Amino acid sequence: TDVYNVTDWTTILEDVSPYSWGSMGVGLGLGLSILGAAWGILLTGSTLVGAAVKAPRIRSKNLISVIFCEATAIYGVIIAIILVNKMGAPKSHTVSNLLESHPAEIYWAAFAVFGAGVSVGLTNIASGVCVGIAGSSCALADAQDPGLFVKILIVEIFGSALGIFGVIVGIIQSNSASFPTEN
Repeated sequence: TDVYNVTDWTTILEDVSPYSWGSMGVGLGLGLSILGAAWGILLTGSTLVGAAVKAPRIRSKNLISVIFCEATAIYGVIIAIILVNKMGAPKSHTVSNLLESHPAEIYWAAFAVFGAGVSVGLTNIASGVCVGIAGSSCALADAQDPGLFVKILIVEIFGSALGIFGVIVGIIQSNSASFPTEN
């Protein structure tokens, strides 16, 4: 009857493979970005369809709001590609050999990739919701007064910029990540 005794958080953090931490960061960055895009599309699309009943002319013009939401998912794909390329597979050694020869370097890289993925994912959830709410407002305002479309579209662009800032922060966070590949 072996009982696994966890004495502190460092035991938990060290017992998970560094490549698992990095992979979780990539997955969370991509998955949360897609969730943010979907949430924004839900907010924008439902309002657009409802407002188009009153003013059918807004249907095609306000699709730009949906495109801004989709850009949030694309930001997640971009950071996922960058982070996967940072990880790279070990070439000549097994992971356990790398852990013995470079423990600090491999964990530093793993947590940097994990942190970058989580940061970008959470930022893109906020960006997707922001763009979705602004797109919803844009559709309703455009249905009432066509002159407001461009004015509210500028607010949407600022919301979409949150996602770009998140990608920049993720790149900066992962910049020091370098998984060792040999002794």
